[in-house]
Amino acid sequence: MPFTSEAGGTGIDSNYDVLVIGAGSSGCAVAARVSEDPNIRVGLVEAGPDYPAIEDTPYDLVNSHNNSYTDHDWGLRYEPTSVREDRLPRGKVVGGSSAVNTTIALRGVPEDYDEWADAGNPGWSWKEVLPAFNRLERDIDFPDEPYHGDSGPITIRRYPHDELLPQHQAFLAAAEEFGYPACADANDPQDWGAGPHPMNKLGRLRISGAVGYIAPARIRPNLDILPERLAVRLLFERDRCTGVTVRSASGEMAEIRSKLTVVCAGALMSPCVLLRSGIGARKEVEALGVDLVRDLPGVGKNLSDHPALSVLCDVKDGSLIDFDAPIIQTILRYTAPGSDKRNDLQIEQISFAGRKNGPPQFVIAPVLEYQYGRGWLTLDSADPDVMPRIENRFCEDERDAERLATCLEYTLRFAREGAVADMVEAIRFPDPQRGGSREDFVNLARKFSGSGYHPCGTVKMGPAEDAMAVVDAGGRCHGTEGLVVADASIMPHVPRANTNLTCFMIGEQIGEWIRTGPQNYGI
Repeated sequence: MPFTSEAGGTGIDSNYDVLVIGAGSSGCAVAARVSEDPNIRVGLVEAGPDYPAIEDTPYDLVNSHNNSYTDHDWGLRYEPTSVREDRLPRGKVVGGSSAVNTTIALRGVPEDYDEWADAGNPGWSWKEVLPAFNRLERDIDFPDEPYHGDSGPITIRRYPHDELLPQHQAFLAAAEEFGYPACADANDPQDWGAGPHPMNKLGRLRISGAVGYIAPARIRPNLDILPERLAVRLLFERDRCTGVTVRSASGEMAEIRSKLTVVCAGALMSPCVLLRSGIGARKEVEALGVDLVRDLPGVGKNLSDHPALSVLCDVKDGSLIDFDAPIIQTILRYTAPGSDKRNDLQIEQISFAGRKNGPPQFVIAPVLEYQYGRGWLTLDSADPDVMPRIENRFCEDERDAERLATCLEYTLRFAREGAVADMVEAIRFPDPQRGGSREDFVNLARKFSGSGYHPCGTVKMGPAEDAMAVVDAGGRCHGTEGLVVADASIMPHVPRANTNLTCFMIGEQIGEWIRTGPQNYGI
């Protein structure tokens, strides 16, 4: 392949103070916050395309009523359990997965972040991350609450009752009938129960990182957006990272130099970039034919996510099912009996399921929000076109299997009793003829659990004495200089929430640390 400098005839500098690898939720936030200082030159590298104007943005990215599944996707596969394989959608575009997701804007509970801090990560307690959560959001419904923001880049609102689809109104009515409290704001740090989802959308428009963070930052002369450039490997001079080798859509290879490189490629791609660059377990790096830069065995390990199941229902009235309607609007959060992890279970009403030309169906989904088990990912080749092998091993931990089985039991009640059940013709899955004992539900969890699409933890942050920690509490890679990781991969464990807002928060937190304390990052 031809090899050039990025500067050659492109009008783009090949030398930056800060180079951000990956324009997903965290990367957009980092690039936008750091570039607020006009004296810091920032480059934002993204493997996928960029759409600078809303009117030129493809419909699948605008349409927040449903996910974009294929047009801007990496094409990843994963093994949720040891007996099956499935696809794992991830966004490949400026905005990353925030540009293709369901726009659920949950934060988790304060205990999530206090656990991060207690694991040796100062700066990440609830009290310390709350300002970043507030700074990133414009909450239309609760702007005056001290735990909300009213002027951030990510607009958040909730569907009022008269905008809820009939199945979602029925879901909330059934939850009330079953004794769950009403929860007007699922981001109230102490609340629980059933209510409307907080969502980062306005009508049909998805407020992604590209819309909220990058659109207003494009005017800055010190910010360059470099789309359709795949990060092949990081460049090192001994243990100092000096930039990245990228490959353009046409196959041209180029080097981009930087004083500080911030990897924000996500929980599945950031560890791949590190491994291809010589950072990881010695045996794994050497098996790829790559020179070892730093022996950090935690790279690719500690994969955490939200195991989920589905109660698939045939619906009596086909007019209820509209594939152009919002796919989700409501949520129930509660604590498993006997659990000391508050709000560790979640039930969601999904508006439609199946195929448009198939029988009318919807889903009620039980989700495990606090996971004990861990998975991993590995690379079989240093070729950047070879995708990682991803093994989640959901519910192999007995605590996970038992609590998800409990959640499945509670979810089935919605399909059998009350306002939602009145809409149900039959339960298609789990097959009622195949048993309904506790043991049956545990086995279902072990066999059929799937990803909530919230992978994290594969470049875990922690102190140097933690053998599996890869970065410190500032995102700085242990044993190296000039290299930071700032995205879902650094989370010690998945929060009790969809991870998009937490990824924005990580970008806000580390982006502000870089902007206000560049000397702490070598710039």
